[in-house]
Amino acid sequence: MKPKSSTLTPQELEIMKVVWQKGEATVRDVYEDLLERRKIAYTTVMTMLNVLETKGHLRKRQDDRAFVYRPTKPEATVVRSMVREFVDRLFDGAAEPLVVHLVKDRHLTRKELEELARHIEEA
Repeated sequence: MKPKSSTLTPQELEIMKVVWQKGEATVRDVYEDLLERRKIAYTTVMTMLNVLETKGHLRKRQDDRAFVYRPTKPEATVVRSMVREFVDRLFDGAAEPLVVHLVKDRHLTRKELEELARHIEEA
């Protein structure tokens, strides 16, 4: 059996970014943050937070009348896992084709290329 994917859907990732940025958040906190960028229903946010809790990405605790959600893993850990899964799936685990693709197709600035070269040197 294939292991469970750690990749978040675009909507899950959007919600997780809000919770990571805030450290912990209620449904209303996330709803109001997302509402500044796009129209979304309060019940959709509530459902998505419950889905993320069920998947193990969030924990909730009761605080007065509202649940407060907090991430179970740091953002960097989840991003690292998602990138690893992406590289495995698309490039058979080889990172070089991804880097070459980014360099050729993303039209990186000289500064970005120098920064990338510095990271490669440090590795």
